Amino acid sequence: MNTQGLEMPPNHTASTWAAEADPYSPAPQVRGYDMRPPRGNNGLAGAAMVLGVIGLSTSVVFIGGLFGGIGLILGIVALTTAKRTGIGRGKALTGVVTSAIAIVVSVLVAVFFVWYANTTQECYQPASFQQYTHCVHQQLTGN
Repeated sequence: MNTQGLEMPPNHTASTWAAEADPYSPAPQVRGYDMRPPRGNNGLAGAAMVLGVIGLSTSVVFIGGLFGGIGLILGIVALTTAKRTGIGRGKALTGVVTSAIAIVVSVLVAVFFVWYANTTQECYQPASFQQYTHCVHQQLTGN
């Protein structure tokens, strides 16, 4: 096949031949390994991830449960958005998991503090810190 004196190799299509002939034309859009996922940003996913990590790191002081709750809600919304758009699924999933762990740790810490306060209730009026520690030790060991 000869087109105006130019021979096209058999493994090239007309669109790739045209792209090779003109260095300023964009490369042909072919589905395959060179295709990248669409660019974009899922802000809710990023916010959920940040709140989940902050909640997890502050869950020992009860505030983590609040951050975790907000992060969990944002993470679930971001997961539904990521399902539709395909952007931010990893961040949203990280936010959901870290937020859920932060909530669980905050609840466990709260339960521990309530149990500790109930167990050592008699020891809150000592004359010195040494008496307090002795009383707490007796209450916790049962001696």
